[in-house]
Amino acid sequence: MREKSSTPSRTALLAARDKTVPDVIAPQLRVLFCGINPGLYSGATSHHFARPGNRFWPVLHQAGFTESQLAPAEERTLLQHGLGITNLVTRTTAAADELAKDELAAGYETLRKKVRKYEPRIVAVLGVGAYRAAFGKPKAVIGPQQESFETAAVWVLPNPSGLNAHYQLGDLVRVFRMLRSAAS
Repeated sequence: MREKSSTPSRTALLAARDKTVPDVIAPQLRVLFCGINPGLYSGATSHHFARPGNRFWPVLHQAGFTESQLAPAEERTLLQHGLGITNLVTRTTAAADELAKDELAAGYETLRKKVRKYEPRIVAVLGVGAYRAAFGKPKAVIGPQQESFETAAVWVLPNPSGLNAHYQLGDLVRVFRMLRSAAS
């Protein structure tokens, strides 16, 4: 049953700046999705990809990772599917472009420690620009990467934010389906 969440007020959104959202993570996941950083809406609700225009949850379902479309408040259900969520940078911002390059570099090291500890099979970074900056791979493209990351295979996927006009819903679903097939 889907949980209903209330819309955060403007005051709550402003107060969410620099908060963190807890990881959804466990050992031996099939896929650990790695966002850039949580937005203010996610900070205000304490749930990943919580902004109504974010397409993560619909894409995850339409790509076949989940039987139904989960609400952000149901994010811990992902663990039952061998899926998890973390971020390169933990602090919330209004936009990812507020992050400094050194924050992304530090996020890379933090992610490395998480991958060593939890040993997911695949790390899927959501956002090619963030991947390029954090991983030092300026020519990276969407899809599986040649190099592994610790013991995990690496995929780069488009950012599912509704602000990412480069990828329509069908395009996102297609790429996420490719990842699902690789993770099976």
